Amino acid sequence: MLQFLFKLFSNTNNVELQNAVKRGAFLVDVRTPQEFASGNVKGSVNIPLNKIQNQLQAFKNKTNIIVFCRSGNRSSQAISILKQNNFTNIINGGTWQNVNKILNNKNK
Repeated sequence: MLQFLFKLFSNTNNVELQNAVKRGAFLVDVRTPQEFASGNVKGSVNIPLNKIQNQLQAFKNKTNIIVFCRSGNRSSQAISILKQNNFTNIINGGTWQNVNKILNNKNK
């Protein structure tokens, strides 16, 4: 159900996401450390939503940034924070499973 809602309301298509992944995007999981530990995207960095504002330096000089979470809600909030701080190269990957699936398809 969450994946259906994400597809319904997301403005990111998987082609854009696939292209960013192929270009080596900076993958940021904005879930809690506990959620991240229970399963995550290989090569992703865990910067929880409540830490984004204090971790802006981690996003500097990144050509493509993909943020994602459990349902797409926190990643939308992360994008808002990043845009308020003049980052423009951000894609909402939605769920971490969605990004993981695209990353795994890239490697095949």
